[in-house]
Amino acid sequence: MDPRDEEAYHDGYQDGLTPLEPLDVTACGSVDALLRAMSKTAFGGRRTGEAADVFEAMVRDPECAVVLTLSGAMTIAKMGLLVTELVERGLVHAIVSTGALVCHGFVESSGGVHFKVDPTKTDEHYYRHGYNRVYDTLELERNLDDVVSIVKAVVDPLPGDTVLCSSVLHDMLGAELVRRKLGRGILQACHRTNTPLFVPAFSDSELGIDLAVHNRRRRLDGRRPLRFDPLIDLDRFTSWACAQERLGIFTIGGGVPRNWAQEIGPYVEFLASEGLLEGRRVRRYTYALRICPEPAHWGGLSGCTYTEGVSWGKFEPTSAGGRHVEVHSDATIAWPLIVRAVLERLERDPAPAKSLPKIAPLADDA
Repeated sequence: MDPRDEEAYHDGYQDGLTPLEPLDVTACGSVDALLRAMSKTAFGGRRTGEAADVFEAMVRDPECAVVLTLSGAMTIAKMGLLVTELVERGLVHAIVSTGALVCHGFVESSGGVHFKVDPTKTDEHYYRHGYNRVYDTLELERNLDDVVSIVKAVVDPLPGDTVLCSSVLHDMLGAELVRRKLGRGILQACHRTNTPLFVPAFSDSELGIDLAVHNRRRRLDGRRPLRFDPLIDLDRFTSWACAQERLGIFTIGGGVPRNWAQEIGPYVEFLASEGLLEGRRVRRYTYALRICPEPAHWGGLSGCTYTEGVSWGKFEPTSAGGRHVEVHSDATIAWPLIVRAVLERLERDPAPAKSLPKIAPLADDA
């Protein structure tokens, strides 16, 4: 038989293929309706629509704990309340972030203001007048000075040789912001809900510099410095993740937060092989959603695909029930749409309540 014989042609439906539909924006009365319609189109639009479906699946799975990883300038880009909303609603249960992102969010939630860049001004002008440029947005040096005073109020009373890690220090800072009644913000929401906030590269941030300066001042004053142990964070995250039945990851960007959170699978597998984690199952992510504009061929962690992550034991393969979607887009465009669409779905049909193991107090961590 001629392989191009028209009588042998299939019509798509015979093979169970999903038909696409023209996007009629006039028929979309909500963000949810728009994304459902986009999921029946192509390219980035389809992936954005499918991303909402995967995020909804994480949220509706009563035994799935969701890890949100954050990189890029998302808080100075005014996405802070988006994170706050997810935490307050119990839609994410742990956060792994860059330190800069937490610091700019700290500024915002403590009353600081960010400004648009004026294209008529030079970067030299900004430096001389106390402005720090982040792409098209300005962080005031005065804002960072205000952050220093709050950090000092939290860490100065601590006795020398107190051992800190990022998740514990962030909880302390969140408690201080709540005490000062400064409104909504990521740190406050994490403190109120006992949601751990990890920053693996803590010293690569304004808050890390503030702690280092504080310790230097302690030494000059004849006081014992505070100690910082990042491996405590890894142990806390590992204990928390191993206590969950299933894991989902919602990644914005890439970098250290993304990979630190993802390495839980290989790490637990290695611990088990060494007899150091008896009776605990290997932990891999069942659900995975990433918004990042970087392509795989750049060769970095930000462009690393979920398929590649399967080969490392970081994700459940699709053959074992894994659901993965990657949206190649600026997160300030796609992220609000995805979250808003899922919130609309939950308003119509609330998800079942989750009763997930919480992060343990530091003294109780295994």
